[in-house]
Amino acid sequence: MIRVLVAALALLAASSCALARQAPAGLRAPPTRPGAVFGQIEWPTARLYGDDYVDLAVVARKLGFKFALAGRKATLSDAGGTRCVFEDIERDFHLDGIRVHMSKPVVASADSLWITKQDAEKTVLPLFRPADLAAQLPVGAPRLIVLDPGHGGTDPGTENAKARISEKTAALDVALRVRKLLEARGYRVKMTREKDTRFSGNPRVDLPMRAAFANKALADLFVSIHFNNAPESIKGVETYTLTPQHMLSTASTAPDDDTPRALPGNRYDHANLLLGFAVHRAMMRGLETPDRGYKRARWAVLRTLACPGVLVECAYLSNDEEARRVAKPEFRQQIAESIAAGVVAYSEQLEKLRPEPKK
Repeated sequence: MIRVLVAALALLAASSCALARQAPAGLRAPPTRPGAVFGQIEWPTARLYGDDYVDLAVVARKLGFKFALAGRKATLSDAGGTRCVFEDIERDFHLDGIRVHMSKPVVASADSLWITKQDAEKTVLPLFRPADLAAQLPVGAPRLIVLDPGHGGTDPGTENAKARISEKTAALDVALRVRKLLEARGYRVKMTREKDTRFSGNPRVDLPMRAAFANKALADLFVSIHFNNAPESIKGVETYTLTPQHMLSTASTAPDDDTPRALPGNRYDHANLLLGFAVHRAMMRGLETPDRGYKRARWAVLRTLACPGVLVECAYLSNDEEARRVAKPEFRQQIAESIAAGVVAYSEQLEKLRPEPKK
């Protein structure tokens, strides 16, 4: 949380000088701009900190949610029990208790809280109203799923000597368990590796070849399974999908050369979001572990996919407590069941959102 706050403050500070030159001190009401259309909804926007922002009160009203502002927090809720909480300066929000990261921080202005147009368009609206963008989703639920156990062969990934476990071994074991669970549900499953191997000793070659394997197999879904590495105190689950074009990845505070590029995997931005959230939510429900959040990154295994894809960091092997859990078959089975549950939940959502056939 501290790293997220520092990054958010840095991001705001980087653009605040330009804003200060444009407006007198004490400005509260930002100038409105022509409406922008997200899905079938037109939204008024304002220029804040060098970007187009949307008032969360307007977002709530347009989507049929109640809006409540208390101090630095804004809550959107509906009659069905959905509840979403945003907080000033933070770069994430919580949807029904599940942490979701955005491209840029929430900002306070005009006695309300605001999010960027891109986050409204590419994160909030698709999660709140996925049916509005159903035309961008694959037709029907996935049938063929490619599982990608991370690392392998000469690349062990993260290792924990105390727990006597490596990432490559744990990832393969979990993937084999997920395959068994999914096949029992009627899915076809292929794996980028079934043994302690890899496509290439060069990561720049190996990682794109995993995506190429899925593309050649005509996969409907790609799931990459990993275990994390960080300072020893950090633990929990992170779930990633590909960052949409023009948006910042979760770990970034400024654009880079890839930010304006449309990658092949960006054709599935909407499906990626629903898949990533479904898998992350299932992981949070199935495992007693801290919520590190649904995030976005331009990982090599996701960039060139010809289908929706997700990368799951199931636990931190750099944390001795989590490594000891991962070393137990029972916990790896829980991880596998959670991943499979996320895939099934995503599949069921696609079935519900499938457009009615034209008569």
